[in-house]
Amino acid sequence: MSNVWDHFDRKNDEVICKICSATLKYSSSTSTMQYHLQSKHPQASDDGGLQPTLLSMIAGRRCDARWSEQITQKICSMVENNILPISVVSGEGFQELLGYIEPNYQIPSRPTITHRLETRYEERKKELKAQLASTKFMALTTDCWTALTTERYVTITCHYIDEDWKVKSAVLLTQSMPSRHTADNLAAKLNDAVETWGLSGKVSACVHDNARNIVAANSPGRVNWDSVSCFAHRLQLAVNDGFNIFVHRVIVAAGRLVRHFNHSTPACKALEAKQDQMQLPKHKLIQSCKTRWNSVCDMFARLLEQQWAVTAVLSDRTVTKLQEARTLEIRDEYWQIMEETVPVLETLKCATTIMSTEKEVSVSNIYPITFSLLNKHLTRAEDDGQRVREFKVKVRQSLCDRMGVDTEELVAKPALIACVLDPRHKHLRFFSPREKEAAKAKLLEICATMETGGASGEDAEKAVSAAQAGIRCRPGSAMMLLLGDDYSTPKQGDDPKAAVDTYMRDNLPSLDTNPLDWWKIQQTCFPRLATLARRYLCVPGTSVPSERVFSAAGLTVNRLRTRLTPEHVDMLLFLNQNL
Repeated sequence: MSNVWDHFDRKNDEVICKICSATLKYSSSTSTMQYHLQSKHPQASDDGGLQPTLLSMIAGRRCDARWSEQITQKICSMVENNILPISVVSGEGFQELLGYIEPNYQIPSRPTITHRLETRYEERKKELKAQLASTKFMALTTDCWTALTTERYVTITCHYIDEDWKVKSAVLLTQSMPSRHTADNLAAKLNDAVETWGLSGKVSACVHDNARNIVAANSPGRVNWDSVSCFAHRLQLAVNDGFNIFVHRVIVAAGRLVRHFNHSTPACKALEAKQDQMQLPKHKLIQSCKTRWNSVCDMFARLLEQQWAVTAVLSDRTVTKLQEARTLEIRDEYWQIMEETVPVLETLKCATTIMSTEKEVSVSNIYPITFSLLNKHLTRAEDDGQRVREFKVKVRQSLCDRMGVDTEELVAKPALIACVLDPRHKHLRFFSPREKEAAKAKLLEICATMETGGASGEDAEKAVSAAQAGIRCRPGSAMMLLLGDDYSTPKQGDDPKAAVDTYMRDNLPSLDTNPLDWWKIQQTCFPRLATLARRYLCVPGTSVPSERVFSAAGLTVNRLRTRLTPEHVDMLLFLNQNL
């Protein structure tokens, strides 16, 4: 029997190569298999060559300088993408793995990889600076946090709308801030970051939480941009005010019950058995978190789903002792409150989810969502219990106060101006006629002082007109020559009032319309308003972008990397977040 069969497995009328898993047709002759070995695996022959291992596949390949460089780059990318310790290259397991895969490759030392990453960091910063240099308007988000090492950091992100009317974002820095987090120090850090990145005069607004120091840091006396409080944070504070009336007792009781099941193996196993017996979904109970009120909604909903399975486990004396059961059992009144509260919490959670997007316009949704919550979802319903009514009233009152919806200054808020510049919301249906006129007057006031953007040039007009018609304009057309390129484009010239009036009279697009796609087409019709749209619609509705960096930071600064310098924390997070 030929030795060629050492490298193939037969399956009916086909053979499969053990080295590369290639499938070949077989018809009593081994010539096809021999040709495959000679052409694809010359190191393996029918006279007893190498065994079909990984080494046999790479034996004929040289690890030259070009291949070594590619491997080194992939190692750097791995560290960036997964936020791994740089010391991973010194690990015995990593070196053993790479030595097996590529025996002739010289693994770089930790200082070498560090230098490579520092070089990539500087290159990436130059690229980002070049991108931001061509951007006229942008917004910032910022937040502070403390690492496991007790080192205090501040994170700053930027957001802008590019030439193609797409929302772009980037992490500018995550720097150590050992000084006290006073308003003056925070303002100095923000101003220094803006100057370092060449963004002076370009920042429209900074989005932050409601902490007094960061609110004061973004006051007109310290910075030259608008201050925007995070909508999600204000909504969370309003919901917490509602919890403090009575619901917090239900939260405590539910949390105690969930902790019992999460920490008791017998109770957890008994719950799984009851789920099987009652044909309930095999879901684990969810523990709420103080800093995330949405988790209360999730905890209540999961407990209601598993109510009878949980009750059955607590009633089983072979699993739960009587004394323990009395402590853990939830009163019927509490179950009823959870059932009535969950629909309200789910609506509030939906609002937070919508506002937390980074890839779409969000700031213009703040007041439409706020007034919808106040006038619809937080109003009294006939079937509401007394406790739920009290919860709604408290949340509604708190949200109304925190959002300042009853103040005359509302029309000057960046979020309200952005709302008017969003074609889906420009009619301000939640406003009275007098308030609508005030908002329109404010937009006209800003528009009168705004220079037109570059979108009104001849090339932009041609491109947008072609996009509207769905065809490419033919250069040199006789009609175009006689009537002009702008014949089909309604324009208001340099009259801001005519532009605002025409814009406000237009019909509203559907709610699923992307406002940036709308402006991409209409920018030549309303050049001044399009410039304003770039200025205000780039502002995020929440400070979630900077808060999301904390999750990555938790992976970067952990117990295995407590000696990581603040400079390298900034470098790794910058590279990871700006891929």
